[in-house]
Amino acid sequence: MTGYCASRLVTGVLGWNGHCLRAPSTVPLILQIRNTFILQRRTPPGLTKKNKRPKLRSRHYVYDLVEDTNLRKQENLNVILTSYVQGFGVKGDRVSVKPKLAYEKLLLPGLAVYATRENVKMYEESVDKEEKTPAFSSASVERTVGILSRQILAVVMNLETEWTLQPWHLRISFRKAGFIVPEYAIELPEEPIKGPNLDLEGKEFKITVTINKSETVPVRCRIHHWSTNPGDRLPYVQDHWQQTAEPLFPDNQKSFQSDQ
Repeated sequence: MTGYCASRLVTGVLGWNGHCLRAPSTVPLILQIRNTFILQRRTPPGLTKKNKRPKLRSRHYVYDLVEDTNLRKQENLNVILTSYVQGFGVKGDRVSVKPKLAYEKLLLPGLAVYATRENVKMYEESVDKEEKTPAFSSASVERTVGILSRQILAVVMNLETEWTLQPWHLRISFRKAGFIVPEYAIELPEEPIKGPNLDLEGKEFKITVTINKSETVPVRCRIHHWSTNPGDRLPYVQDHWQQTAEPLFPDNQKSFQSDQ
């Protein structure tokens, strides 16, 4: 009968003749971890005489934890971008980001360096103003343009009172969608949109939003009528932004087809 070999530290396998073949044991990998704990003696020792060793008892070796530095909030790192990075800036820009984000997204890929005195001086002398392309008014503009260009804004209008679409209607609609857009940054179509008109229900039109008075982005909008009387309300359309809509102005038919 073949015996069974078991060991917690050694890996065993059975050979062709039933004997237990032992593989060499693995040595655990020990890595040094830099941890700092700030402690305080619970019982402070008394004064000692000059040139004498302090007399410490067991009670003097009881400590209370004052602070674990691993739990301390880390400050942001200042880095200098070595090339254009979407959402951060262009070459030569000095940005302050969280340490984890700086290591993973900027320093390790070689897209940034530490903002030391030498690096600051070097990049101030080497970076040319003309190389800062694409030039945006802020680091978050490109991401904001991408989000707004994919947005289909629901413009809810009254079914009972006559109205003419104004920028403040769009401002409220943007606020409902989670965007803060001032009225002066909203440009409506040249042809006025008036209602209530059920022929406009669910139809799509475009407006232009100006970001930081510099960049412009077209935003798709759809008219939805709403009534204070529950009996007059239109049926609710689930996920209307996933459905194809007719353009409010026939001249925009080609532009809507290119966006879809």
